[in-house]
Amino acid sequence: MSESAVPWVVGLDGVMIAVRLTPKGGRDAIDGVAQLADGQAVLKVRVRSAPTEGEANAALVKLIARSLGIAPRAVELAAGAAARLKRLRITGDPASLVAKLGEVSGVRE
Repeated sequence: MSESAVPWVVGLDGVMIAVRLTPKGGRDAIDGVAQLADGQAVLKVRVRSAPTEGEANAALVKLIARSLGIAPRAVELAAGAAARLKRLRITGDPASLVAKLGEVSGVRE
């Protein structure tokens, strides 16, 4: 799989993930990886929470942390607080985070 086909970028102390969030999506789930019209890969995520008062963003952080088996404090909303497209900064061992992200998203590098 090409590097552009994954929605994360590896850093020294973690990873940055591009996320397309669907609030009021009926359930909390990671639905895999999608490619936007501009070619950017994003992790598709849906949460039950409404997009009011940051509820959907908080649910996103909790879902990602739970899915990766890390503490919620290791997941930070870096950009897109009021947008559907978001950037998450996740701190931790980059190699293990990428492996877990591959498992939960269905991406095999």
